[in-house]
Amino acid sequence: MRKPVLTIFYQFNPWYTSIGGIQTLINTFMKYAPREFEVRLVGTASDRSQVLGKWQQKEFAGREISFLPLCLIENDDFRGLIPTTIKYTAALVGRNYASDFMHFYRIEPTIVTRHWQGEKTLFIQNDIQAQIAAKDDKNAILWRKFPSAYFALEKMLVDQFHQIYSCNTESMKLYQQRYPNLRERVAFLKNTFDEEIFYPLPPDKREQGRRELAMRWGLDDNTRFIMFAGRLHPQKDPILLIRSIAALDNSNIHLLMAGNGELAEPIRAEIARLGLAGRVTMLGAVKQKELADLHRVCHALVLSSAFEGLPFVVLEALACGIPIVTTQAGETPKLLSSDSGIVCEERTPDCIANALRQVVMNPGSYPVSACVRTAQPYAASTVINEVYKKMWQSWETKYLVTASR
Repeated sequence: MRKPVLTIFYQFNPWYTSIGGIQTLINTFMKYAPREFEVRLVGTASDRSQVLGKWQQKEFAGREISFLPLCLIENDDFRGLIPTTIKYTAALVGRNYASDFMHFYRIEPTIVTRHWQGEKTLFIQNDIQAQIAAKDDKNAILWRKFPSAYFALEKMLVDQFHQIYSCNTESMKLYQQRYPNLRERVAFLKNTFDEEIFYPLPPDKREQGRRELAMRWGLDDNTRFIMFAGRLHPQKDPILLIRSIAALDNSNIHLLMAGNGELAEPIRAEIARLGLAGRVTMLGAVKQKELADLHRVCHALVLSSAFEGLPFVVLEALACGIPIVTTQAGETPKLLSSDSGIVCEERTPDCIANALRQVVMNPGSYPVSACVRTAQPYAASTVINEVYKKMWQSWETKYLVTASR
């Protein structure tokens, strides 16, 4: 029996540091793929030295995958005049990478794939309706200007998918209501954390790590650290977070911001305007293992997002034993217990500041064990293996039927 082939389609390069939920999910699917599967990624090049349009064998997380850089995207953390998805979709025109299983993370590229043979799965990370309806930044996504066009495109393309997974229960319900004939194909899929990378430290090691972190930036030994990790993008609303740190008004609490994006310069300007240079450190792009090391010694992770699915960074932080402060966005409020974080009733600087103060200054109320327990059902090895098990059962059935003819 030959190996079934899974081809993943998304505009990124897994060997280039980039924070994002979709990237993390794809990386997890590649890392935890059973050896019975052949895995391919149709992605993008991150520099001009890479040859476009040719398959190459690459090592990722200890296993070999086939990688095809389709077009050049030097930095997808910053939006250009032409959206990255449009560039990627255009590069697919005239090609055919049909395989036994195909995973898609945006619907636009599937304009090209409608007649490709094989089982197609669409993964939905955010509620597109909430994104389109959000008021904060009219340019956050292209479709916000053309909602009718998006839903018409979606209606035209959605029936090609054998499975639609959403990490957002509201989005799942929306698809089931909008496409009742596809209801059985739409399911909720937990986001995950990689338990080989994200885990807590013993108390003495955690305190030692905090002191070392404070020493690195010349801060007081008693400094308490808050973590933000994500794209510096209007969806995440990092400007609101900076204003929340100003409202917190505590020089012993320090914000670490991991990630890149179009709002980097406006954030720096806001930090300067509010006089927070000594209380905020912008780290830029951070590799996954370094991010895990930071989580393990921080006192809280904060989300100031306007809309979300279930961010991977939330599960990763909880798995490292740190509590969450979040706005009422996506699945995180449903996930948290009273001893693993706080959900802000309002998305305002004062409300977020008060929640941060409560969590950071009262660590005994948010024990490591409670945070880890909240994350545990989302371990990648369990969640991803269940998806592959279903794929294998489908493949085995088809193979046996074909062999019997």
